[in-house]
Parts: sequence; structure tokens; C-alpha cells
Amino acid sequence: MIRWLQQDNRVVKAFFFVVIAFASVGMVIYLIPGLSGTMSFAPDVYAVVYPHWYSRFLSSGDTVSLQRVEQLARQQIEQRGPQYASSQVMLQFFEQQVGQQLVQEQILLSEAGKLGVTATDDDVAAFLHKGQFGEVLFPNGQFIGQDRYADLIAGRFNMSVAQFEDEVKRDIVLNRLRALITAPVTVSEQEVRDSYRKDNVKIKFDYAIVSADDLRKTINPTDAELEGFFKTNAARYAHAVPEERSIAYFAFTADQVPGGVPRPTQQEIQQYYDGHQSDYMVPEQSKSRHILISVPNGADARTDAAAKAKAEDVLKQLKAGGSWDALAKKYSDDPGSKDKGGELGFSRRGTMVPEFDNAIFTQKIGDISIVKSQFGYHVVQVEERQTAHQQPLNEVLPTIQATLIRDKTAQAEDAYARTLTDEAARTGLARTAAAHHLDMATSPMVARTGVIAALPDSAQILNKAFSSKPGDAPQYAQTGEGYAIFQVAGITPAHAPTFADYKSHVLDDYRDEKLPALVNGKTRELADKAKADGNDLAKAAKEAGATVKTSDLVGETGQVPDVGDVGQVAPQLFDLKVGDLSGPINAERNGIVAKLVDKQEPTADEIAKNLDQTRDQMLERRREDAFEVFVSTVSNDYRKSRRVEINTKAVGPGVPGM
Repeated sequence: MIRWLQQDNRVVKAFFFVVIAFASVGMVIYLIPGLSGTMSFAPDVYAVVYPHWYSRFLSSGDTVSLQRVEQLARQQIEQRGPQYASSQVMLQFFEQQVGQQLVQEQILLSEAGKLGVTATDDDVAAFLHKGQFGEVLFPNGQFIGQDRYADLIAGRFNMSVAQFEDEVKRDIVLNRLRALITAPVTVSEQEVRDSYRKDNVKIKFDYAIVSADDLRKTINPTDAELEGFFKTNAARYAHAVPEERSIAYFAFTADQVPGGVPRPTQQEIQQYYDGHQSDYMVPEQSKSRHILISVPNGADARTDAAAKAKAEDVLKQLKAGGSWDALAKKYSDDPGSKDKGGELGFSRRGTMVPEFDNAIFTQKIGDISIVKSQFGYHVVQVEERQTAHQQPLNEVLPTIQATLIRDKTAQAEDAYARTLTDEAARTGLARTAAAHHLDMATSPMVARTGVIAALPDSAQILNKAFSSKPGDAPQYAQTGEGYAIFQVAGITPAHAPTFADYKSHVLDDYRDEKLPALVNGKTRELADKAKADGNDLAKAAKEAGATVKTSDLVGETGQVPDVGDVGQVAPQLFDLKVGDLSGPINAERNGIVAKLVDKQEPTADEIAKNLDQTRDQMLERRREDAFEVFVSTVSNDYRKSRRVEINTKAVGPGVPGM
């Protein structure tokens, strides 16, 4: 062995290199926190995302803040109503959802950095001025001021300005990343034409209906067959009678809360108003009226000219003093406004079709003009225009008062419920109820999906009761008119019924099991018979006792009685030629056999007219698909290479790594 080690041999050198390398890696894994599977986290860290494989060695990961996860989760809960604010189950659920979203966002930001996708402070400033916040922060082009800006962001998003602008910058980067990834996505003109043609083919067909309801009535097993079915499916009925529980409880309403509910102070009202400035911004609006002379889609030049001439005649009559009420009722093709003198009321900028929208925000008030849109020719008059403005406090005072009173009521009720629950845990339900002059009650046995008749809404109390057991400490739940403090008084476990008690249910199950094969068989017989008779669907249906109906001219999204959504239920009909017969079609519960009687495809002019819009829609769909693939691929890569670490101690067990 010594001689072998003394040889000047490349194999020997390689051997030593491998041994030393393994030893070094072992020391690194042992000495660097986290690499041996015992990652240590700061208290405010939800997760760490490592941009590169070597980032873990350098401890240079990007953190996802636990505080931010909790903040966003609570915001989402608050949006669903104050009744969920104290629910730990809801909070944990939303924290998991939000946490995973923020981890994925951080992964994308890491990838954006690798690809050189960035955003500057100037980009943020431009977005705030011209983006979705522009009207709020820069009404009439004037900045509202740094103090109001800070108050608005704090009240609306519970953030500092720096945090908010950092979020905006992140959004800009993510949008630019999406644009970069999806930039190569294309769609050929032929694909656009084929897609429009396919989506806009219209068909009309006769269809014979094999009624599932009628066939169901013919399934009449004997008692012996039913009882045999019941025994064969014993496992199915082992817990058919659900578990039931009785609930001991006492309840209170808002007017029984000691001291009542305090009314909001002027200071609280002012603080709420200051913190919700954007809620009370009224955007620029224009009040207008019109008379529409419609032009059908794909109309020829002659039809278009006739509509334009008619609009010009209406304009002439109005300018001569004609009545808007009379002329709108006589000429307008807009059913929503023709009987109201053409009145459209106030409209925000951007809510109407572009041509009409431009007219009502640029046209001089009182003037009447003609505007053409995709719907035809509009004879338009602007009656009034309002600039963007902030509603004063006195206008929104009743709304704010109602909101604050509702919040205070919910808080007072919740606090009282907690107090009573704690007291009941010490002295018992009955003594607590008596001490506060509240009535004690015990419900009869009730299933989880049942109701406690004495309570307006027993859903929450039953949901909690079926998650606890007798002897557990008292709990509280909302009742629709207040709260109930309760305990489980008794349980009847789920069990199998007797055949006699459950016979009607067994018959329903038996019929449900036999029906699909019966419908399919009868529909197949009808299709075969019609084909054998030279595609004579009417004759075959008459002999089979099936009903025959005729559809309207419908496209892929069209709805047909007894069939449903044609494109979903029977897409094969669009491939048939006129006179062709379909095979059996499963239309949910019914069986259908159809015969095509008409087929209309879009003209070349219609396709050309809608080419750009169709291309845009196809591109957007493909870009969404492409970006979803990118996100999925990158996320899986980070997960497989262990470049995401979740702080399970901070977020609780059962939280997935991605």
C-alpha cells in the first residue's frame, strides 16, 4: 500500500483530489446553516428564495417577509367582511395562499434580475402619474401633495409611501418580464382566419330527444331486486344516516350588549374619511343623449349610406327644434334609451365605445353631431359634464357613520361573546346564562347540514360543533342576529338505515345506476334506425316515440333547449354537412340524435373585418399560456433544486414549499 502511494501516478493524485473534495463539501454542509437541512430563520421571515445554486453557500437569498404575508392575508379577510376577522382558520388559509403567491412572485423577480429586467424610480413616477392611480393622485394634472399621498396610502393599503412604491416597482418588473417572455409568441394570418371561421360557423339542426326522465319511470325493480341492491351496496349505505348532535347554548343580540354600542366620534369619522380618500373620488363624467340608427354587422355600402342619410335627417329635425322624446321614440334603435328621449345619464370616461366616448368628452355642451361606431350612426348631444373631484365629507357622512357603527357593533358583540365564553369555561353555560339574564336552551339532534330552528342562522355554530366533542370548552359563533355560546351536549353517530326506512332512496339510487346505460342504448337504437331509413330522423323518432325539435341558427356558444351549450355538448355537429346525421349524443341526462339542415360560414369580408380583433384575442390567450408554462417551469426548477426554503415554524405545519 505504501509503495502504491509513493508512485508518481495520476490515478493516485486523482484519488486524493476526490477524497479531499468530498471532505471539503462535507465540512461546508456541516458548517453552513441550512445546508444540512436545519435552516435557521429570522423571526420575520416567511421564506427565502435563492436566485442561484450557489446563493445558499453565500447566504444571499431574497426573503419573503412574514409580516407582509400576514398583512395581505388580513386585508383579504377584511374584504370578505368583519365576521371573519377573528377566525384563525381563515387567517391560516389565507396566509398559506398569500405566502405561496409571494414566494412565486419572488422567484419571478429573481429570474427577471437574471434576464436584466428592471424598473427605475422614474418608471414608478410615470406609472403613478399616468396609470390607474393617476386620477386620484393627480386630479386635473395637479399632485395632491406628499402629506395627502402618504395618508391615502396608509389608509388604503396600510403601507408607507416607500413600501407602496416598492410594490409598484415590483409590479412593473413583473409586467416587463411577462412582456419579454411572451414577445416571441406569434400567430399566423391563416390561423387567425381559421379560428374566426371556426368560431363563427352557424348551424341549424333537427334533433330527436330520448328523454331520460321518461325512461327513468320505466325502471321499476321488484322489492327483492331492490333489497338485493341494498345488500350488495351495504358499504355505500353504512353511514347513510348522518351523524347528529345536540347543542347546549345561550344566545344574545346586539341590543343585549352591556352599555350598548358607542357611536363613532367626529374624530373617528374624519380619520376614516382621510384614510379612504380614493373611495370618494368621482371621476370625470359626461351626461349625454343619443338617437341610434343601427347598421348591421357586415352591411354593404348601400345600407351604410342609407343609415347615414337617416341620421342626418334626424339631426336636421333636432336642430330645427324637433323633440328629442318624439324623435328618439320614432327613430332610435337603442331599446334602452329610445323611450327616455335618448337619455344615457352620466358616463365615466372609457366606459363607452371609443368613438362615442371621445365625442361626449370633447364635444361642446349643447351641440348635436353625428358619430359613427360599431353599432351604427349616433346623433349625440352632450348635456352636462363634471370634472373629476373629491366628494366632501358632508356628502358621504351617512355612509361613513353606517360603516363605523357596523364595525363597532361587530367589535362590541365579539368582545362580549369572548367574555361570556371565558366565564362559561369557568362556571358553566347554565350559570353564566343565568348571571347575565340570558335564556339557556338545548337543541334536538341535528345534522351538520341541518338548522337549529330557534336561531336565525345556525351554520357557524353547527360547523364548529361538528369539529369538537362533548366535554370541550365552550365556544362562540355568530347566529345572524348576534352570537351564541355553546357546547356539544350529545352525539348520535352516523349509521346504516334499515331497508324499509330507506327504500325510496334505494329506488332512486337503483334508477340512477341503470339509467345511463338505458339512455345510451335507446339513443344508439334511434341513430341506427334513422341511418337505416336513409337519414330519415323524423320517421325513426316517430317509431321510437321520441320528440323531434328544430334548433335556431346557432354558433359554438349557442344554447339549444334539451341540448345545452352546443359547442360543449355536441361540437361534432359543426363538422357535419347539410343532410348528415349525427351519432348518439350524450346531452347531460338526455340522449340526442341530430340532422344538420343548414350551415352558414362567415364571409371573406366578415373575416377580414374582424381579423385584427381576432388576432389580438388569440395572441393574448397564447401569451397567457406561454407565461403560465414559464412560471410553472421556473417554479418547479426552484423547488427541485431546493432553492426555496419555507419557515415552517413561523407559518405552521402542513404548508407546502411552493
